[in-house]
Amino acid sequence: MADLPLLLLLLWALAAPALAADPRSMLRELEAQARAANPAFKGFSAERGAAFYRSERPGGDGKPVACASCHTPDPKAVGRTRANKDIQPLAPGANRERFTDPAKVDKWFRRNCNDVLGRACSVEEKGDFLAYLISVK
Repeated sequence: MADLPLLLLLLWALAAPALAADPRSMLRELEAQARAANPAFKGFSAERGAAFYRSERPGGDGKPVACASCHTPDPKAVGRTRANKDIQPLAPGANRERFTDPAKVDKWFRRNCNDVLGRACSVEEKGDFLAYLISVK
């Protein structure tokens, strides 16, 4: 019976969603998804990701909005929400916690893509976006 707590801990660890070791692991997972959906997939582009990050689109209130609207033009900087709360830097080089928890990544892509685009982001958009953020030094 003394091994029961250890066994339960092991079972919990196996059942818990795995954390990506780093943003590059997350990018590899997105690449696998992109290849599964499109065998002709040629890879992600940091350049397309930078353009996506900065591109303004009409927001729900009609005013232009971009990822950079809240996260600042420099993803290494602290941003501000519309409610005037700090947003820690988006670039993994400036914030080691970024893009390491798949559940958080899914949650924020879902929310922010809907807010900025009015729809879900495609796997290619997510991958380009992350490729850009990884490239920011």
